[in-house]
Amino acid sequence: QVQLVESGGGLVQAGGSLRLSCAASGRTSSANAMGWFRQAPGKEREFVAAITRSATNTYTANSVKGRFTISRDNAKNTVYLQMNSLKPEDTAVYYCAARYQVTYASNARSYDFWGQGTQVTVSS
Repeated sequence: QVQLVESGGGLVQAGGSLRLSCAASGRTSSANAMGWFRQAPGKEREFVAAITRSATNTYTANSVKGRFTISRDNAKNTVYLQMNSLKPEDTAVYYCAARYQVTYASNARSYDFWGQGTQVTVSS
């Protein structure tokens, strides 16, 4: 099993920045590709970004492209989501996910492990 714990969420004004972290523990060798998703109240969970284990390849949703960057530090078993130029519509609970497969995916059902989420609120 892999345990994922997100941190770094909070309240920020529009145009501001936040960096989310996701620390993996347990059987981290099973946490190959990793991703970030978000879910706003009354909406479905939405893909944000994903990264392969080697960090060679990343994939970012069009809605955040150019503003959000995913990265990882395998020595620390941690994945990051740098969020810049935040907008009120970015307000959501952000979830970290990991999957056994080495290739990244944008479908939430493709992920095997999930964190509990961290709230990000962007005020206008």
